[in-house]
Parts: sequence; structure tokens; C-alpha cells
Amino acid sequence: QVQLVESGGGLVQAGGSLRLSCAASTNILIFKTMGWYRQAPGKQRELVARITRDGTTNYADSVKGRFTISRDIAKNTVYLQMNSLKSEDTAVYYCNAETYASAYWGQGTQVTVSS
Repeated sequence: QVQLVESGGGLVQAGGSLRLSCAASTNILIFKTMGWYRQAPGKQRELVARITRDGTTNYADSVKGRFTISRDIAKNTVYLQMNSLKSEDTAVYYCNAETYASAYWGQGTQVTVSS
């Protein structure tokens, strides 16, 4: 069973930075995509950033230029570097990994940006 464990969330002031980590229990190259989603109170879960097996990345318009997704294949870990954080970035952030057959989710990590 694949496990995804997120870490790195917390409370930060607007304009600050955080780096989220998602450690997988398996070789991350088995996944066609890995990504970060977020869900704010009363809102639907939304894609924040995604990286494909070949390293292609894409971002939600709201985070372009501020967030960067990356990976360390040797550590089976995906990162989300978040800079210039805004209050509207406050949400629970979830790591996601998908094969052609299955989707896996982490437990989520809270990010709170104070204005």
C-alpha cells in the first residue's frame, strides 16, 4: 500500500515562505503524476501544482511565479516551495500521486497565512 506523508505546514505571515514535503513509501517514478492540492474551508479541493514522470510541471494561475514544485527521486520526495504567501493561500495542502489505475492522497498539512 502506497503511503504519502506530508510535512512542513504551519503558520506564517503574509509575504513569508514555507516548504512542504511529501515523502512516498515507494519509488516515485511509478507515478505518472505527483502533485499538491489544497482545500480551504467551504471551498472545493483544487490543484496547486503538479509534476509528471518526465519532469514537466504545471501550476494553478493563482500560484504561478510564487510556488515551485520539485522532486528528489533518490529520496522519493516531492516538494512545494511557497514564496510570497498570501492570506488566500490558507488551506489544508494535500499530496497526491497517481498511476493509470489508482490515486493516492496524503493526510494533509495545514498552512495558515496571517495578514
